[in-house]
Amino acid sequence: MFLFKKAEMVTPEDALPGRDTPMQVPDRHEVLGTPLTPPFPEGMEQLVVGMGCFWGAERVFWQADGVYTTVVGYAGGHTPNATYEEVCSGRTGHTEAVLVVFDPAVLPLDGVLRLFWENHDPTQGMRQGNDMGTQYRSAVYWADETQRAAAESTRDMFQAELERAGYGEITTEIAEAGPFYYAEPYHQQYLAKNPNGYCGLGGTGVSCPIGLPTS
Repeated sequence: MFLFKKAEMVTPEDALPGRDTPMQVPDRHEVLGTPLTPPFPEGMEQLVVGMGCFWGAERVFWQADGVYTTVVGYAGGHTPNATYEEVCSGRTGHTEAVLVVFDPAVLPLDGVLRLFWENHDPTQGMRQGNDMGTQYRSAVYWADETQRAAAESTRDMFQAELERAGYGEITTEIAEAGPFYYAEPYHQQYLAKNPNGYCGLGGTGVSCPIGLPTS
């Protein structure tokens, strides 16, 4: 099952049943020392994104000023409290995701989205580099209309720049956030615990012109 990767989304009827028990994770972030679970401090905002393998994607955000905490998990699918092996089977509908909790007074939403767009290739459909399957699809799961509008407008800005650089159409899923299921403890801040661990993350080298005048 671990090696079986599907390139098409599973239907809710065919998805694995999952379980009621949530995954238990460490109390504190390995790098930032902040909590991994709510409640988070007043004024913090949250955004869930998928950029391929979540190990490297999480590191992008925990290194950014203004990020309070990060956690990896599974989003956009059907199976409650899925395991990594179940997600890898292609039968849960989830993508590997990062929950980013950030202080908008230090790192505005557009800054989070810039990190998202510039640090992976959002034109690849159900893959990211050599990682193939629905769990590696690009995604932004918005919490409110402000986040939805920002995700769509920055997508359009980045699409124009990608086309100039010879890339195809952005395939990123932009959808309302549903449940976010925490991944296993060993996945949390994996590259901090394993500095030489696998990171398949690779951007396009194209800059997203957020905050710049358009021509």
